[in-house]
Amino acid sequence: MNESLQAAYSGSGVLAEQRNRVLRNTYWLLALSLVPTVLGAWIGVATGITTLLSPGISMIVFFAGAFGFMFAIQKTKDSSTGVLLLLAFTFFMGLMLSRMIGAVLGFRNGSTLVMMAFGGTAGIFLVMASLASVVKRDLSGMGKFLTVGALIVLVGFIANFFLQSSALMLTLLVLCLGVFSAFILYDVKRILDGGETNYVMATLGIYLSVYNVFQSLLALLGIFGGDGD
Repeated sequence: MNESLQAAYSGSGVLAEQRNRVLRNTYWLLALSLVPTVLGAWIGVATGITTLLSPGISMIVFFAGAFGFMFAIQKTKDSSTGVLLLLAFTFFMGLMLSRMIGAVLGFRNGSTLVMMAFGGTAGIFLVMASLASVVKRDLSGMGKFLTVGALIVLVGFIANFFLQSSALMLTLLVLCLGVFSAFILYDVKRILDGGETNYVMATLGIYLSVYNVFQSLLALLGIFGGDGD
């Protein structure tokens, strides 16, 4: 009986260590992924390369590149190639974000707005990651609802490309902010519960959430706080 209990405790300890290792590797890779993101955004703003594309072409390039990279990362997630593709993907995402950053930097207080969006994103991430570590409830059921929410946001943004509705845009930005903030909680909790054991895929999921939170915050700050005088 004692041997069985000892084996159970030992097995539990090994599982906990594995989950902590996945979480540590995820956080390290997430931090590293910010470097090519910033580099891509800086190159995009400095060269204005993304502004050479029409909004329609830019959207096509974004979706084709993003889904292409995600498919390739999924296929190579168990090798070093997956890490390299993930970093290349984050460079691409930074490059595509440069159009919005450049527009916000056109305001007199643009630099302040970018830093506020960055600080707000970091704050949301810390709150959600901390909450995931203390919540005991199983959150696996959130996944379906959040996926539906993300699809609604995606379809809404595509539709609004043609509709050009300011009210719909604001609604979608707020919804995007809420959905992807919740996704951070969900993804970190999955790692802690052992639902995600591959740190490359874990990083990809959290990165996409952080990216969308930052983009939504930056757009909202630009709309309501941009000083164009």
